Amino acid sequence: MKKLNQKKIPLILFDRGENDIGVDYVGIDDYQSSHLIVDHLVAQKCTRIAHIAGYRHTRIFKNRIRGFIDALQKHKLPFDDKLILECDLTLEDGRAKMQQILQYNELPDAVYAASDYAALGALQVLQEHHIKVPQEIALAGFGDEAFTSLVTPSITTIKQHSDKIGKIAADTFLERIENPNRVQKLNKIILHGELLVRNSTKRHF
Repeated sequence: MKKLNQKKIPLILFDRGENDIGVDYVGIDDYQSSHLIVDHLVAQKCTRIAHIAGYRHTRIFKNRIRGFIDALQKHKLPFDDKLILECDLTLEDGRAKMQQILQYNELPDAVYAASDYAALGALQVLQEHHIKVPQEIALAGFGDEAFTSLVTPSITTIKQHSDKIGKIAADTFLERIENPNRVQKLNKIILHGELLVRNSTKRHF
């Protein structure tokens, strides 16, 4: 980082970058996005929600976990620490964590995975165990990967506006390149995630 600053090379971080190291940053509000998911699941009458999470030492996943916990408290739902399962959020991790959840004496009625790949792995395990999604366990992911609208049931997820984030990051970088000597305030641009409700959480009453 010091070498980049000395050479006056602009650095723009996006999505997973830490935003407290004195560089430009563009990302989404991970804390608010977790609230969107929990609010929706509660509206679907889910009362025991598990979270397949990323590792909390990474800022974005720490914020998603914090948003998840605070949203549970907002809705006066009980918090059970064993229902937060940290992992690398791969498809295989989603499968493994869902298998772990199914060993609990009291099952959740919803699972929120912090990536769509982990959500897909969880969905596979639920279907292999003949558990109805969303009637028995609702399922939500994060990221709006292309497959989420193609699988059955389609997966509710958060759209991160990656194209917009990329454009803002590129524009900021070009501005820094074109005006290297201009004193400019650091940009910290946080976009709101968008909840895309699909069949994996649409419970019918």
